[in-house]
Amino acid sequence: MWSLAGALLAMAAMLLVLGLQPRQRPLTQDDIDAAVRHALEKEPLPSPYAKAAEAIAPSVVRVIGLMDEKDDGDENVQLNAEKKALDRSLGTGVVILDNGTILTNLHVVHGARRIKVRFHNGHESEAQLINVQPENDLAVLKATSLPDDLEAATMRSTSDLRPGDQVVAVGHPFGIGPSTSAGVVSGLKREFRDPEGKKMLTNLIQFDAAANPGNSGGPLVTMDGHVVGIVTAILNPTEARTFIGIGFAVPIENAASAVGMPPF
Repeated sequence: MWSLAGALLAMAAMLLVLGLQPRQRPLTQDDIDAAVRHALEKEPLPSPYAKAAEAIAPSVVRVIGLMDEKDDGDENVQLNAEKKALDRSLGTGVVILDNGTILTNLHVVHGARRIKVRFHNGHESEAQLINVQPENDLAVLKATSLPDDLEAATMRSTSDLRPGDQVVAVGHPFGIGPSTSAGVVSGLKREFRDPEGKKMLTNLIQFDAAANPGNSGGPLVTMDGHVVGIVTAILNPTEARTFIGIGFAVPIENAASAVGMPPF
């Protein structure tokens, strides 16, 4: 009896203590939002554009078309004023197979005596032209030496691409890069005729991410870091040759066919 009485007394005391403690207020949506804001202030999330650029960066290369056999591609060489500047074609490429297969624009390497590529980690290599697709201004290169950490880009079908979708263009505009610009898909199935009016490109992706000479051959990338096109042209009715808001890319389906890869 005494033991039972003691147990009942202890239980009553515990209930009394619990009853005196303040009850915890249930969480509201405002509490959750405030906690999220506090966390983001401490460690902001990278933008979708930054994530896309980081995903494609290891696969982007600088492409240099050397028009003079004496040109070794050294960008630090200082030419005397009386010497004629070496003629070079500068552009961008994207690795699509980890064996060193690179996509770029045909006009970037057209007429080059030699081709050099510089990978993301600074590794440089000679490259061979192994295939062309003139109707889409595409060229396929194969690097002769590869960096140890080479990564191929992931390609994605354009079948679900829509005007308004966010994209980034990564390349070496005016030789500066790699540089990233962001925008949206402006339209699909566009046509473009070169400034001389001799060549018509069709079924192009129109985009408004800034692109300039040197971006040619670079990837047009969705927010998941997948390549949907190869930047090939900009529309500019002036002689400035600078970007005015209209760029064009060859859909990756056309580009993949230039390499002999199966369709998506």
